[in-house]
Amino acid sequence: MTNAQLYTIVALAVYALIMVLIGCISYGRSKTLDNFLIGGRKIGAWATAFAYGTTYFSAVVFVGYAGQHGWNIGLGAIWIGVGNAVLGCLLSWLLFANRTRKMTKFLNARTMPDFFEKRYNSKGMKILAAVIIFIFLVPYSAAVYKGLGSLFSSVFPGVETWVWMLLIAVLTGIYLVAGGYLATSYTDLVQGVVMIVGVVCLVAAVLGHKNVGGFSGLIQNLSGFQPLPGDPNPVTGSQLTSIFGGSSFKFLCFNIMLTSFGTWGLPQMIGKFYAIKDTAAIKRGTVISTIFCVVIGCGAYLIGSTSRLVLGGQLPEGGIDSVIPTLLMEVLGGGTLGIILLAVIMILLLSASMSTLQAVVLTSASAVAVDLIPAVRKKATKPETQMLLTRLLCLTFVTCSFVFATQNIPIIVSLMSFSWGVVSGCFIGPYVWGLFSRKITKIGAYAGILSGLLTVGSATLVISLNSGFSAAAAKSPEMGVAAMAISLIVVPLVSALTRNSPQETERINEIFESYKAE
Repeated sequence: MTNAQLYTIVALAVYALIMVLIGCISYGRSKTLDNFLIGGRKIGAWATAFAYGTTYFSAVVFVGYAGQHGWNIGLGAIWIGVGNAVLGCLLSWLLFANRTRKMTKFLNARTMPDFFEKRYNSKGMKILAAVIIFIFLVPYSAAVYKGLGSLFSSVFPGVETWVWMLLIAVLTGIYLVAGGYLATSYTDLVQGVVMIVGVVCLVAAVLGHKNVGGFSGLIQNLSGFQPLPGDPNPVTGSQLTSIFGGSSFKFLCFNIMLTSFGTWGLPQMIGKFYAIKDTAAIKRGTVISTIFCVVIGCGAYLIGSTSRLVLGGQLPEGGIDSVIPTLLMEVLGGGTLGIILLAVIMILLLSASMSTLQAVVLTSASAVAVDLIPAVRKKATKPETQMLLTRLLCLTFVTCSFVFATQNIPIIVSLMSFSWGVVSGCFIGPYVWGLFSRKITKIGAYAGILSGLLTVGSATLVISLNSGFSAAAAKSPEMGVAAMAISLIVVPLVSALTRNSPQETERINEIFESYKAE
């Protein structure tokens, strides 16, 4: 066993112990459904801000997005991190946090499908939303497994990838089932600190590499970069140093829009606003979360932009998904300090992945246990039965996503982008307009969900029939952005052509007046 492997195992053991202890401590405070799903709506600014940020960024961002876009685009890829921080985080908090907290509290809504049912007075919409969440978040979580599994395999080449994915599944399942959202909020706080420390250290280590030569050396060396003969994707220095992505400008814009505006409709992101305790916490959380996203997002893409220099322009044997793992081994593989830092970075990426995974699992399990099953059953489900069912479904979802991840499905980024685009494309219109406008009708909200689903579904079908699914997956950012835009347009348009009944209008007015008066 090498020193790198030994230090990583020790760090993993300490980290796992902390996560399990948090889950056990939180168990006694998570025996009601409100506490299990949304922490009793008493979560503070720091915990909520870190929960939002750590759910936003998983190992897929580092291994998939930062590796691929940093390698192909260069410094321009940093704009994705900037867009995530400003549009996906800051603007989301400013526009939606307070309205979401107040309206969901008044409606006593604990999940996104629950919000749709009570805002639009439609049990059918609740069922539809729950089904979409459960189906499409499985590949999303599978992408998280794949990203982290491939990274750990680079440090432990003799261990199969599925072993690491199983470790992630077991550890996530233990503390999530024990403590629910309360446990995840505390673990997110710990994970967020680890992520910040790890990214800062990694940026310093990468910039200090002999082939990079600091930030000024990075720009100078990238500008003079020439691709190796036979490079399947030759990129010159002018492309890598172009501030707006050069020939990849259009691709860059679509990825910024997908990964930034996409958070506005993702239930695992919006759900953080249900749990925050008050307006003062929201104001502090807005600042904290934005700073966190700037550090993590921009840091990840900055690291990715150095990859061609660090690796000498040679694409690793494992392809684009092996860029960041190979870079880490190159930068941190030698010397005691580098090995210790490598162990910290591995925990960073484990933290990022587990935080995202736990949010997705809790969202999906609650969609079935709290939204889907009670909606289709004629008999009322007891609260204690719902609690047990939610815990069991958390385990079930972890298992399903693990099994899905063990299948040989390539292209981590496209897999995650596809799921992200479908879910956000369905929900963004009904959610955003439902918060701001009293005139949005049930038919308009249905039209928004279905238009988002049909946009991605029909485009995927047509492209897959003509060019195969991999070609459709490569177009997932464009499809996701189109679905979100269409949903946002269709909801008010269809609502303008339809009318709520007088009774429904009165009910909606009461909702808006009550939550505004809080």
